[in-house]
Amino acid sequence: MCSNLMTSESRLQLRMRVILLPLLVIASFSMLSAEPEQISQRGIRHSFLACGNMTAIFDENSQIVWQLKGGSRDGYVLPDGNILISTGKEAQEYTRSNKLVWSYSLHPDNQELGTALRLPSGNTMVVERGIKPRLLEISPMGNVEAEIPLQPDTDNAHMQTRMARKLANGNYIAPHLLGFVIKEYQADGTVVRAIRTDLPELGGRDAENWPFTAIRLTNGNTLANLTHGNKTVEFDGNGKVVWRVDNSDVDGRFSDPCGGQRLPNGNTVIASYAQRDPSKARLFEVTPDKKVVWEFFHPKAHAHGIHVISTNGKKLTNDSMK
Repeated sequence: MCSNLMTSESRLQLRMRVILLPLLVIASFSMLSAEPEQISQRGIRHSFLACGNMTAIFDENSQIVWQLKGGSRDGYVLPDGNILISTGKEAQEYTRSNKLVWSYSLHPDNQELGTALRLPSGNTMVVERGIKPRLLEISPMGNVEAEIPLQPDTDNAHMQTRMARKLANGNYIAPHLLGFVIKEYQADGTVVRAIRTDLPELGGRDAENWPFTAIRLTNGNTLANLTHGNKTVEFDGNGKVVWRVDNSDVDGRFSDPCGGQRLPNGNTVIASYAQRDPSKARLFEVTPDKKVVWEFFHPKAHAHGIHVISTNGKKLTNDSMK
């Protein structure tokens, strides 16, 4: 028998490949072109602002109800419905009709602008990274009302700090990635507290637990997404780990977590910025007992930050925990 003759079994295998290959291609294409979707076995539906490679507000049906051309790094939906974002070089405030009503541009001596946070005073807090790393409070008229020098642990502007926040006591907290530390600053720049993220129980420095967020919770604890370390950790006032969740708890959903938010019910929403696996969500919500109860899938959006503004028709009023 000639070697190029096929057996009945070989012909069957070939036919199966011919049939299955197009189906696999169609399935893959379908997954990549899927519509935005929220999935929750508990029926949780959020509306939220997503910041990242796209800047948009999604309603509870996962439909875009507002969108701005271009990306953003941090942002809030303000009480009047306007949207405040940072774009890397500017902080900007837009109406729902996309009219720019306020902006602040990065000082030319620095390289990047990060945080954009509207304070109760009406001022806007921003972070500048570069040769003069600092927190600034900018008045509605564009004047610098406060300047707080930061003490990062590197001259690499991009890695100096990320999402800083102002506290109710008038101090400020800022995460410093390469320093593996979250520092609390007084208004004169004095560091009054430091929370280490390179603790042995978290894997030490080898785990690359770079702090990206610094969220002071109402109980006095501090919540942080540790980006390259792929975990979210809650520290008490003494810097002790009191809660953590990582990929061993959530089936690999962490991939470079950036922004996050602690919800009023105690759940935590996490932005998994670098997630490339289409079977895993770019945004997900975990309970205190580490159960995933909500996920958001989008074929294109990579979320750098999130602001949940309503859940199942109820508006969230405390946006300080993001």
